[in-house]
Amino acid sequence: MNDKTAQARHVAANKIHLFNGFKSPFGGSERETLELYRLLSAGSQVRLWSTSSRMSGELTRQFPIHLVSPIRRKVPDGGTYVFLGAHWRNKLWPYLIARPRRLIYVFNTFHPKILGLTTRMPRLLNWPDVELVLISDFQKRTLGVDGAVHPSPIDLGRFSPRLVRPDGPFTVGRLSRDTADKHHPDDLALYETLLADGTAIRIQGGTPLKDRLAPCPRLELLPQGEFAAEEFLPTLDVFYYRTGSHVETFGRVVFEAMACGLPVVCHSHGGYADHIRHGENGYLFETTEQAAKILAMLKADPALRATVGQEARRTVEAMFSPQAQLDRLDFYRG
Repeated sequence: MNDKTAQARHVAANKIHLFNGFKSPFGGSERETLELYRLLSAGSQVRLWSTSSRMSGELTRQFPIHLVSPIRRKVPDGGTYVFLGAHWRNKLWPYLIARPRRLIYVFNTFHPKILGLTTRMPRLLNWPDVELVLISDFQKRTLGVDGAVHPSPIDLGRFSPRLVRPDGPFTVGRLSRDTADKHHPDDLALYETLLADGTAIRIQGGTPLKDRLAPCPRLELLPQGEFAAEEFLPTLDVFYYRTGSHVETFGRVVFEAMACGLPVVCHSHGGYADHIRHGENGYLFETTEQAAKILAMLKADPALRATVGQEARRTVEAMFSPQAQLDRLDFYRG
C-alpha cells in the first residue's frame, strides 16, 4: 500500500456521515442534525445524507444534502455513521455501502419500535454495535435505556435577550409545528381566560386552533415557519408550553425561549423539565389552574419576569458553553 492510498483510507475512516430524512425545515430532528453538522464541520469532514426521497426542497437548496443512492453511486464511504431520526433496518442500501468504523444512533423520540430497529443488528449486515445517544435524562429514565446523554445542540448566537420591552399588552405565546398533537385540549379554555383578562396570545404553529378559538384582536394564530424562532420569540413576554399526545423528548424550543431571556411556563412532563428550577429560571406546572396562577403572577410583576428570564439565559449559556459543546463533539470524533 503506497502513502497516498494509506492517507485516503485514513481520511475515509475519519469522515462523519449524518443521516436524516430531511422532510421538514421545521422538524426538531432535522434542526438537530443540521446544527450538529454546523458544529462538527469546524474540525471534521462531515457529509449530510437523506434516507428519504421525500426530502424537503427548501432544505436541499440550503444545505449539501445527498440522497443515498447505490445505483447512482452516491453513498457514504465508511467512517462514522450517525443516524438522527432515521434508521437503516428493512432497507437494501445498507448492504451496498462501505462498513462504518463506528455506528451511532441519536435516539430522539419515545418510539420503542425505532429503538428496536436500530439496536438489533441484522446478522448479514455485519456493522459494528450501535452506540446510543439520548437527548435528555428524562428520556433515559422514562424508557430505562442506557446511553450517552447529549442535549440537542442550539446555536446561542442566533438568540439574544430583548433589552427593551415594547409598548403593548402583556403577551403570552408559544412556537411549535402545525400539528394537533402539539396542543393540549385544556389550553383552549386557558387562552380564552387570558384573552378576556386583556392578555395577548401569539402562537406560531397555531393553525390547528383556528376553528376552536373565537376571533379576537389580541389573538394571533400563525402558521409554522412564518417567522424564524429568533425573530418570533422576542415578541413575547412569557413563553408558555404544554403539548397534547406528543411528549417532548427534549423540547429545544423551550431552550430557545430561555436563550431569549424569556421566563418559560411549561408542563412538567417533558425533557426540558430537568433543566427548569421552578421559580428560579422558569416555572413548571401540573394543572391548568397552576399555570393560570403563574401567568397572572408574571403579568403583574415585570421585574420578576426580567429576573427569571436572566437566569434562564444563564442556564442555556452553561448548557451550551463552548467547552460543553466541545466535550460532546469529541464523542463523535473519537
